[in-house]
Amino acid sequence: MRPPSYFPLNVEGAQIPAIGLGTFQPEPSKCPAGSVKKSVLWALEAGYRHFDTALSYDNGQGEKEVGEAIRESQVPRDEIFVVTKLENGFHAPEDVEVNMNMSLRNLGLDYGETIITSPIPYAYKKTADYVTERHADGRPIIDFELSRSFDITWRAMEKLVEAKKTKYIGLSNFSSPKIKRLLQTARIKPAVNQIECHPHFPQKGLIRFCQDNDIHVTAFGPLGCMPIPLLVGRTGPGPLEDETVARVAQKYSKTPAQVILCYLLCRGVSVIPKSNNEERIEQNFDCIFDMEESDFTLIDNIMGKDGENGVRNIEYRDYLGFNNFNEDIEEP
Repeated sequence: MRPPSYFPLNVEGAQIPAIGLGTFQPEPSKCPAGSVKKSVLWALEAGYRHFDTALSYDNGQGEKEVGEAIRESQVPRDEIFVVTKLENGFHAPEDVEVNMNMSLRNLGLDYGETIITSPIPYAYKKTADYVTERHADGRPIIDFELSRSFDITWRAMEKLVEAKKTKYIGLSNFSSPKIKRLLQTARIKPAVNQIECHPHFPQKGLIRFCQDNDIHVTAFGPLGCMPIPLLVGRTGPGPLEDETVARVAQKYSKTPAQVILCYLLCRGVSVIPKSNNEERIEQNFDCIFDMEESDFTLIDNIMGKDGENGVRNIEYRDYLGFNNFNEDIEEP
């Protein structure tokens, strides 16, 4: 099994680079100034052409540094695939384009390849200047009515394609029940659903559903990722420390990260590992190799044949007060 370097999208002639760079910094204050820009420049030099960012990443600074790196690299714009996100305070139809305009201004670009829904796909109540309203304990106040009306938000996102501000639109952390309802009214089908996915949380059912409906899946946190304060799910060792992954890595003289990324690519899932380390950025990009099907199966079954023992690295349940990822019914 040897994965491709690009995957097709559900728009004629469109494709997404299989390997991208995630730029989320869980604690930006602990990272040196310009670290995102430096990482993107290293990645561009290594061959990356897919970059994931968001308006909320360090209050727009992440987007600015991605854009600066792209311009400084002099890599042709049409070779680069930029993904940004609709943030939680911008789900009202009249606010969707405001978010897109802010992101494009930060990036210094005329258009983005894809804008996807916020990583927590719910609307937050906000002030007039888009500041999130919060409970006394700091948790965001959910606008439940607007959150359940994601079909209205989607229609506003479709207008961004018509306005040529983005080529494609997509989802993040949408469950199968939510996607089913969205597909009933969407004029433009989601191009992608970005979800947490790795050998310890393989998401087999959701990925199967997306692929059956011609929606590409991108894995964020494909290596397990650094836990985010308040959203900690996994507390034990992650996939990078897994003994099965280590044995397969030794067999191919690869790093555990390279093995995990190749495994996900073999499943037809693009990956956006994050790193601020030049050597690891280069190693992660060099993850396409011939993996024997027996080794793929070993990794695929680490958490059970159907992934039934999977452990989510990022858990929103206590933070939100409901299970966003319920695969049986929509919550809330």
